[in-house]
Amino acid sequence: MVYGPGGGAPAPDASFVDVTLRNFGKRVLRWLLLGHRWLGIVFALVFAVWFLSGAVMMYVGFPRLTESERRAALAPLALPGGMIGPDAALAAAKVLGPPGRIDLGMLGDIPVYRVGALDGARTTVSALDGRVIERIDPALLLAIAKNHPAARAVEDFGSVVRDQWTVPQRFDPLRPLRLVALGDAAGTRLYLSERTGEVVLDTTASERFWNWLGAVPHWIYLTPLRAEPALWRDVVLWVSGIAIAVAVSGYVLGLSRLRLRPRYATGRATPYRGFAAWHHLGGLIGGTALLTFIVSGWLSMNPNRFFSPTMPDAAALARYAGTEAAPFRFDPTDAARICPDLKEVRFTQVGGVPVARALCGKAPPRPCCGGTAPDPDALARALAGLMPGEGGPRMERIEAEDSYWYGNREARPLPVLRAVFADPAATWVHVDPATGDILGRMDRSNRVSRWLFDGLHTLDFVRLPRPVWDAVMWLWLSAGFLVAATGTVIGWRRLRRRFG
Repeated sequence: MVYGPGGGAPAPDASFVDVTLRNFGKRVLRWLLLGHRWLGIVFALVFAVWFLSGAVMMYVGFPRLTESERRAALAPLALPGGMIGPDAALAAAKVLGPPGRIDLGMLGDIPVYRVGALDGARTTVSALDGRVIERIDPALLLAIAKNHPAARAVEDFGSVVRDQWTVPQRFDPLRPLRLVALGDAAGTRLYLSERTGEVVLDTTASERFWNWLGAVPHWIYLTPLRAEPALWRDVVLWVSGIAIAVAVSGYVLGLSRLRLRPRYATGRATPYRGFAAWHHLGGLIGGTALLTFIVSGWLSMNPNRFFSPTMPDAAALARYAGTEAAPFRFDPTDAARICPDLKEVRFTQVGGVPVARALCGKAPPRPCCGGTAPDPDALARALAGLMPGEGGPRMERIEAEDSYWYGNREARPLPVLRAVFADPAATWVHVDPATGDILGRMDRSNRVSRWLFDGLHTLDFVRLPRPVWDAVMWLWLSAGFLVAATGTVIGWRRLRRRFG
């Protein structure tokens, strides 16, 4: 027996401590094994679904309306004499202060202003008499759909408040929606806002089919669940959080069972055979892919709000636009001469200065209607209003995509201005120099998120050309899928033995 200093209580024997620690380690591994075994029966299938759906999402994204698709669906803009101006439309919509934007376009045969507030609300105002249009007649919406370039045998599917493809919150100011099938070979369906008459989304049969195998299972995008944003976020966080625990426990168990020197009596580095051996050894490699994708997916839900919003809030946008609505000098005759295929005129303001631009067919937007592109000095002054007390930003002109300004499926607009602030969060704001539109906000936390999510989830640490990127992603996805597939087989066999 070994006694402590001064002959007091006996000091723990070293061998006793070693045995205690080994026993404790065995109990921990035992609990890890039980947790991994039974949770893994469920989550191996979840992992397999995530990897397969992720492969689909490499080629088919969730349905959305691109700017080119939106503009192609717009009717030519007719500008008769006697129209009210955007200032009168803003007053009729009862928007206090500067607007988010005002779009002048067509609603059937009449020109209308669609007034957007900074909080996202949209109000439709007749450009002929200033009347606020609360709800669009279904027959008019059907007529608008019939004028779509892809329309063939149009079929009205009725009013939709929310369905599988319109669950995101960005559609809330536009609901309810009218669903119309165009009867074309692609199986195109349009969603038109019953509040504004705009085409807000199109989907094709191919997109709908592949998304049931892609984004819907990958994001757990079930309509009743996704309709409750807070609940959906919690579900995804908990599911992916438990999935991380399953993956980590598997990695720990895999390392504890691995014997390189000396090997097991069979001469193998693993005590298992068949699918179990594949799961063990494959998991030590594919488990890295598994953890990479799951952890980055969990981070995409912004747990604990670690990452800042990617756009300034409404109050900051109001300061950027100016404290009051700017007067627009609008002459319909001048606007009609801008281009023969005029589709829309958009009015905004930056730092109290009116900005107007015309959208003409496929051409880039053109300044018009008394509103010019803001000059760099005016932009810098307006941007300083985003963050009062931080001083004016340093302006950088970005001519080519870089690690923080780039597109995945479509190229980002270029050139852009990057306003670099000297605030504690090191905030950047990207701005379109031609229009003054704020394209995004990014501080230090967002730049970390770019690498932790985009970098890990899509392996774009280096901008690889396609199909090189495809080959790398398929290899990484296959490694993770091997772990999931073998785990599914093992789990199924265990259930059959226990309950079969």
